[in-house]
Amino acid sequence: MTINAPGLNPLEVEGLPPVGDALHPATPFRRLMGSMATSYAGAFIVSAVPVTLLLTVHLSAIAGAGAASAFSIVTGVAALLGLIAQPLTGRFSDRSRARLGKRRSWILMGGLVSSLVLIGMIFTTEVWQVVVVWALVTIFVNVQLAATGALLAEQVPTKRRGSMSGVLGSMAILGPVLGLAAVSTVTSMPWLQWVIVAFSGLLLVVIAVLLLKDPQQVRPEGEERLTVIDLVKSFWLNPRKHPAFGWAWAVRFLISCAGASTTYTALLLINRFHYEPQEVATPVLLLTLLYGVLIIVFSTVGGVLSDKLRRQKPFVMISGVIAAVALVIMGLAPTVEVLFIATAILGVGSGVFLSVDLALSVRMLPNPENVGKDIAVMALANTLPSSVVPFIAPLFLLLGGYTALYIGLAVFGLVGAVLVTRLPELGHEGNPRWALITRPDAGADAG
Repeated sequence: MTINAPGLNPLEVEGLPPVGDALHPATPFRRLMGSMATSYAGAFIVSAVPVTLLLTVHLSAIAGAGAASAFSIVTGVAALLGLIAQPLTGRFSDRSRARLGKRRSWILMGGLVSSLVLIGMIFTTEVWQVVVVWALVTIFVNVQLAATGALLAEQVPTKRRGSMSGVLGSMAILGPVLGLAAVSTVTSMPWLQWVIVAFSGLLLVVIAVLLLKDPQQVRPEGEERLTVIDLVKSFWLNPRKHPAFGWAWAVRFLISCAGASTTYTALLLINRFHYEPQEVATPVLLLTLLYGVLIIVFSTVGGVLSDKLRRQKPFVMISGVIAAVALVIMGLAPTVEVLFIATAILGVGSGVFLSVDLALSVRMLPNPENVGKDIAVMALANTLPSSVVPFIAPLFLLLGGYTALYIGLAVFGLVGAVLVTRLPELGHEGNPRWALITRPDAGADAG
């Protein structure tokens, strides 16, 4: 393995971007940003608006007092099945030869199917039906996100990944905020709320695909067929062989567990502050709007600042501490006003984290030949908390109610902030003081 010295990458000297920076960048940067941003916004409208509000209201009508348990089952099962989709999408799209493009075909398929299946939620009358529909939606949203995320490594220059990371983090919040605002205007027609969310996701994925340039890939001579063993390996990267990737995965997982607390906002309002399910839409919208605006501001500014300072680790450490403080306040909140304050603090912490999250993760990828697969494995650290937290939440709630749940998640965030110290900072790749990045061109990231 060789580590390229900063500023001496031979591909850069010849006017070509280094491996991992898109050897053949097909899409102009602004157009690429628009495509990735709209894809992210659409995917998160379809996935986050139901989790934040619609599923809680729907399950309250179906399951009554058992809505909290039903919510954990629905979201937990769906998240577990969604975990399968991301690595497989990465593996298949790495080898895709579709005419529509290596990633574009998967983005379109994921967005179209998830949006269309979501409409089926209108016709569900039993919890098991909700489980089935939401699992399918989650699987195909993960297909869309996996293919979109691979573009960050393939078509975005290293020096602009922080900015792109901030924009995508903003879209992951702005999309759901706009979606919640739209569905909150038609609370008297629940069926129309699902249609609005589905149509929004459908429209945005079509725009994303139209903006993206993604030429058909040529099949290399002698390329072997995928085997079952290859597919199983899609779900695993040995952290001992790839230590920087392993530590980065752990950091992302732990801080994402802290962020998963937002899925319980509607239930907290109903159970602690005694809101009726029909009344919860307005406070959820206001809390999400507050949270979203702060994330957009701090992720965008933080991404640009990270690129200028050439630093990523301090942003992650600060975000973990801020998130932990916010969750402790949230867990102890005696009034809705205090809940708003805690949500604002959490928005700052989440924004700071999202400003560098994707850029840091991409820098730790071990293999430029399997970008789609590897970034999908890394993405599991974001999606797995959506499964883990709903399954451990009942235990926390049994031990100490919502106070125990939020304080427990705060500990996750603090541990993540500590573990990021094991990763090399920009410009220090290959330094034995920190975990090794096992990608041959890792030194190019320092340039």
